[in-house]
Amino acid sequence: MTDTNPSPLLLGANSALRVAIEPRMANRHGLVAGATGTGKTITLQVMAQAFSDMGVPVLVPDIKGDFSGIAKPGVMSERLQQRATLVGLDDLQLNGAPTVFWDVYGEHGHPLRLTMADFGPIMLARLLNLNETQSGVLQVLFKVADENGWLLLDLKDLRAMLTYVNDNRSEIGPKYGNVSPASIGAIQRALLNLDSLGGDQLFGEPAVTLDDFMQTNQQGQGVVNILHASRLYRDSPLAYSSILLWLLSELFEQLPEVGDADKPRFVLFFDEAHLLFKDTPKSLVDRIEQVVRLIRSKGVGVYFITQSPLDVPEAILGQLGNRVQHALRAFTPRDQKAVRTAAQTFRSNPGLDTESAITELGVGEALVSVLDSKGVPTPVQRVLIRPPASQMGPISDQERSTLLQRSVLAGVFDRQLDRESAYEILQQQAARALSEETVVTRPQSEARQPRRPAAEKSVLGDIATQVGRSAMRTIGTQLGRQIMRGLLGSLRGR
Repeated sequence: MTDTNPSPLLLGANSALRVAIEPRMANRHGLVAGATGTGKTITLQVMAQAFSDMGVPVLVPDIKGDFSGIAKPGVMSERLQQRATLVGLDDLQLNGAPTVFWDVYGEHGHPLRLTMADFGPIMLARLLNLNETQSGVLQVLFKVADENGWLLLDLKDLRAMLTYVNDNRSEIGPKYGNVSPASIGAIQRALLNLDSLGGDQLFGEPAVTLDDFMQTNQQGQGVVNILHASRLYRDSPLAYSSILLWLLSELFEQLPEVGDADKPRFVLFFDEAHLLFKDTPKSLVDRIEQVVRLIRSKGVGVYFITQSPLDVPEAILGQLGNRVQHALRAFTPRDQKAVRTAAQTFRSNPGLDTESAITELGVGEALVSVLDSKGVPTPVQRVLIRPPASQMGPISDQERSTLLQRSVLAGVFDRQLDRESAYEILQQQAARALSEETVVTRPQSEARQPRRPAAEKSVLGDIATQVGRSAMRTIGTQLGRQIMRGLLGSLRGR
């Protein structure tokens, strides 16, 4: 059972003291850094399970495929008992956390789908690796769809809109700006590449919502959402980071302000955080910085996991109040700079040479600084990370399958839906236009006879009426025809 006044989140201890994150300060974000193989995954497991125990749902990407053990109680061993005793956990209770597995490809978890409308033009332009001009065309495309109430759900909707915008450049250009065929072609090629990487599985319905992630079980524990991302990270790192960026945007746009709560409402862990900022336009990085700065008032904590503090922009690094630094190796000049940067980000401890300690840490050791009850960083401490209560290492495929079958979301996302959206509406338009051409065609002897008034109406005028009726039937979660988009381009106020 969770406690209404949750205990501090114990990270580790040394011979002098224990270091823990105050629940009230957990939404001040954090950083877990260190070289490969130094213990970041275990630290992440400890933190995720502690948040779950205090009733906070979390989302954790599983890139290496070894995080699923959090769903199963650990097994006591002599080594585990020794570590528990060293950090003052003589009564370590072994238990798993309530877990929901997600997978874009539907192979190792519930299918995770988003809609184009929810994703928005800004993040989609990043996903497609478009330049500034092409991104502007994508903004025009979404604007036209939004104003007409045409739902953009999947890849075929976006392709249909590209064709529509290209065919109607003369009408659209004066209102929204020039749209060149070259930019349209570049976006179409980018979509083809996305399709080959599984974009048809990422975009569509039923789409996930915040409610699917923000769950607790009957005992009041927060659900640990695990995004199985080994294939996604390998095939499309941009898609991986864009999904987490979408979730960050949703949390910011949808959740109400809560002020200084006793504990977070949700915690997002961002593994391989360098992908969020690598080759990202400065304008988007500035927006991400703004979201990270403001989202803590929504009760959301964001924890970046990466090898080096250098991977995170300085403006964002300065907002990360809770720091766990595992060992770094100083083999190259850049490595040495990373060590100095990591040391300088901590509040100094007169009894500890921070820069030297970073290169001397063993597996499962870390330098830790957290915010105290007043929000002031504590002096850095060298500690042993506490052992997790759940299994270290992955569960079996059979155990994962059993958990999926028992999940409250079992069957909800298994079958992909395809309701009426932009593709179907524009297909109907094309069919009507072709039908009108057939009706108004006359034999040569009748060519001079005046056409019926209906035939004099422009196809676009008739389309507007038909689309209005269709939009009322299919608008679904979009409220009205004036779509409001937030800082990162996703829908707000749905």
